[in-house]
Amino acid sequence: MYSIGYDIGSSSIKAALIETATGKNISVVNEPTVEMGMIALQNGWAEQHPDDWWGHVCTATKRLINENGIDPSDITGIGISYQMHGLVVVDEDGLPLRNSIIWCDSRAVAIGQKAFDDLGNEKCSEHLLNSPANFTASKLRWVQENEPEIYSKIHKFMLPGDYIAYKLSGDIRSTISGLSEGIFWDFKDKGIADWFLEYYGIDQKLVPQLVGTFAEQGRVSEDGASESGLAVGTPILYRAGDQPNNALSLNVFNPGEVAATGGTSGVMYAITDSLSVKESARVNNFAHVNYTTENTRIGKMACINGAGIMYRWLMNNLKVSSYDEMNELAAGVPVGSDGVTIHPFGNGAERVLNNRTLGTRMANINLNNHTKAHLCRAALEGIAFSFVYGMEIMKSDGIDPQAVRAGNDNLFRSDIFSNTISTLIGQEIEIYNTTGAIGAARACELHKGDFETYGKRIIDNDFVMKFKPSADKKPYETAYGKWKDELRTLLEKLD
Repeated sequence: MYSIGYDIGSSSIKAALIETATGKNISVVNEPTVEMGMIALQNGWAEQHPDDWWGHVCTATKRLINENGIDPSDITGIGISYQMHGLVVVDEDGLPLRNSIIWCDSRAVAIGQKAFDDLGNEKCSEHLLNSPANFTASKLRWVQENEPEIYSKIHKFMLPGDYIAYKLSGDIRSTISGLSEGIFWDFKDKGIADWFLEYYGIDQKLVPQLVGTFAEQGRVSEDGASESGLAVGTPILYRAGDQPNNALSLNVFNPGEVAATGGTSGVMYAITDSLSVKESARVNNFAHVNYTTENTRIGKMACINGAGIMYRWLMNNLKVSSYDEMNELAAGVPVGSDGVTIHPFGNGAERVLNNRTLGTRMANINLNNHTKAHLCRAALEGIAFSFVYGMEIMKSDGIDPQAVRAGNDNLFRSDIFSNTISTLIGQEIEIYNTTGAIGAARACELHKGDFETYGKRIIDNDFVMKFKPSADKKPYETAYGKWKDELRTLLEKLD
């Protein structure tokens, strides 16, 4: 028997087939084979049509079934991971009324900031654990203000993963974790934030029906089966946003455990059982996948927009052939990059910098002495330093990291990158070869409540190696101190 997991990204749809009994990965496919585009009608906007995601889900599913020669009736569960904070709105017939406003769209920033100011920072932090910012609720308010004719036809709003589950089953449902990422959940009152909806003028009847994160959330309908190739009645057993799901994929569920991701953007996602938030403007706080009203589990997230995208930009512009070549060049340069520093914040406003747009800065380059090897090392160190900077913010917000786990992606494959972070935060970093789609597929078994077996399968199937803190910490601390002093100066110039 098998489980299937989907990871609904903004670049592609990943689908994984795993053997249910062992958690072993059988196959992973990506659709489309080239990166999906985004619709940007204005600067700062980003949209995609939700039926494009659905079409790629169907293609990927048929590929997995056909290429692996399996009977669809042997698929016993479906798990869904998805790009967070997106907005999908449908009419009474379940048809999308407009493109989805996705996670990286910034049109609602001013709306969220006004709400934060009007409602009070303390109330938002205490009840929502966040500023309303540019999250799903603020995007829905934007539609109400700017597209009233569309808003008047809305039957329900959904998050991207909710829409895929709806297309599979015909049921419009969401989870507490999902509502929390959209800033619709009141953690103090343990229910839908009706006072916040009232402020935005959003009728509570637009909120989907709630189901458990690990539960039977619906079954594949005849329409869903005919389009996807799945069998009628196949249960949907799990859904979560991509960052909580990445943590789940790395067996991160308990206070003190941290999941690190080094993709286009970088994320440190730490679990706490505390509702205290001192850094709600710089760190996001969401209900983790195992949050319940009786069992508080909060995912505290520091995001660095300019992470892997910085290293890719450098590779393209230095005309080197691969990341491996860059890592080899960097290895020939000592800690501290001979004084060269790079601040990698060139991918829009950075929440850890209080939503300021700094841009990528390269400094202290001596044209006689420094080479592209120094730039490679400085980039790896600069991105690593930004991760450590984010961890320091989370530590000031009460996080005490006890275990750090990361996926085996491009950045964490670099000894320099991983050792720098490990040394400066004083923690080993465990590396696992897994993906969000694989995690979503495995999570289908968690409705049974056996988290211990789930964790053991990750260790058995995915563990790659550990990075340990360097015994000689001083040069790392010196280099990081210099980088942080320069960051402080750069930020002061923006004020």
